[in-house]
Amino acid sequence: MRPAPDAPSAGRVVVVGGGPGGYEAALVARRLGAHVTVVERAGLGGSAVLTDVVPSKTLIATAEWMTIADRAPELGIRTDAVGADSPADLLRHRIDLGAVNARVRTLAAAQSDDIRARLAREGVDIVAGTGRLLDPEHVAVTEGDGRERVLDADVVLVATGATPRVLPDARPDGERILTWTQLYDLTELPERLVVVGSGVTGAEFAGAYTSLGADVVLVSSRDRVLPGEDADAAELIERVFRQRGMTVMSRSRASSARRTADGVVVTLEDGRTVEGSHVLFAVGSVPTTRGIGLEEAGVRLTPSGHVEVDKVSRTNVRGVYAAGDCTGVLPLASVAATQGRIAMSHALGDAVRPLQLRGISANIFTAPEIATVGVPESVLKERGTHYRTSMLPLSRNPRAKMLGVRDGFIKLFAHAGTGTVLGGVVVGPRASESVFPLTLAVTHRLTADQVADASTVYPSMSGTIGEVARMLHQRTED
Repeated sequence: MRPAPDAPSAGRVVVVGGGPGGYEAALVARRLGAHVTVVERAGLGGSAVLTDVVPSKTLIATAEWMTIADRAPELGIRTDAVGADSPADLLRHRIDLGAVNARVRTLAAAQSDDIRARLAREGVDIVAGTGRLLDPEHVAVTEGDGRERVLDADVVLVATGATPRVLPDARPDGERILTWTQLYDLTELPERLVVVGSGVTGAEFAGAYTSLGADVVLVSSRDRVLPGEDADAAELIERVFRQRGMTVMSRSRASSARRTADGVVVTLEDGRTVEGSHVLFAVGSVPTTRGIGLEEAGVRLTPSGHVEVDKVSRTNVRGVYAAGDCTGVLPLASVAATQGRIAMSHALGDAVRPLQLRGISANIFTAPEIATVGVPESVLKERGTHYRTSMLPLSRNPRAKMLGVRDGFIKLFAHAGTGTVLGGVVVGPRASESVFPLTLAVTHRLTADQVADASTVYPSMSGTIGEVARMLHQRTED
């Protein structure tokens, strides 16, 4: 809502970019009494809502039904359909990818509309166009019809996000050679999808399309999938991928892709080729920071092109802040939103707590999901931290047995001396929901004993969290 007429003005805030970092910042700035303008060229919510997080997780949620159906026979659910060995086989022949993607786009558009309506209710001005810094106090906006207007600003927040990285010899065409933003235009399931890149995005889409019934080849330049994640979790996911029929090509780096009469050919650096009907390139992203006046305004960029910021989202230029993927701090929508809120609180003189990444939880939406929080075990080893670890497979959990869940585990790391929980990994169905108790533990520096003392429901997946915490108990000597 707008401030009362006699409320003191907190100044003029211009937010360039309407993604999570931008629109969350705008809401905070309005509550603090500022006049706020959001400049967005594609749609409120940015890529997180329109082409990335919301669409991909909607697609993955659809694919998850296929994974659940795969477990049906062992639960006593049968099908008498001719030629169908399982309910999943029956459903696989009925996948209407056009309808699936239409729903994906509809949900993304609805979420964008909800954000626009919320900003409008709060009194935020929304300008459709491309923003460019003229200097720290002025933002030029090029609107759709080519007209340009200049906005005055006391504070500028840059939240322009990032775009998919493209290989020079594999230019996307939106039909056969694709980035992850172009998948939602497909109307038929790819017969053979080659996924280049085994990081989070590549693994999520490779797993989803395998579940939907496509023949998937995952090309990984590293020794294993998800090379930056917990080693035990990555090993489990790769095993599950292979069991479900996915072809995983390790230590294979793609150099180019070209169209054929009815598909694509991907060429690897060692000369081998991989044929498919479509290829998805998921080889990282580049910050959207060039050509928007940052360098001309004196804003310092890193060699990778990201905006340099401190823990309250300040750049090196007074009055200019940045949030989200354009900063390279951590490519998560939740972090972008936090950065944006912190930036406005700091800029407008409200109480502020600098960004703390220790308690940030992240999730990979494969099947099973992988959720992590705190310090990774690889970092604990590198630092020489004295820590203890405990781990239990979910296959021993009674609730998991009831649901036919076989793959997954819970792992905790605690300081060897104090017992403080340093981090944790949850691999299993809805790991994104189950990790929250560990997030609380890491954030508030709880000990493993304190986690173990909390009651859990029986039977429940979270019961294994308590059990793993109890395994870390150390007897106190008299």
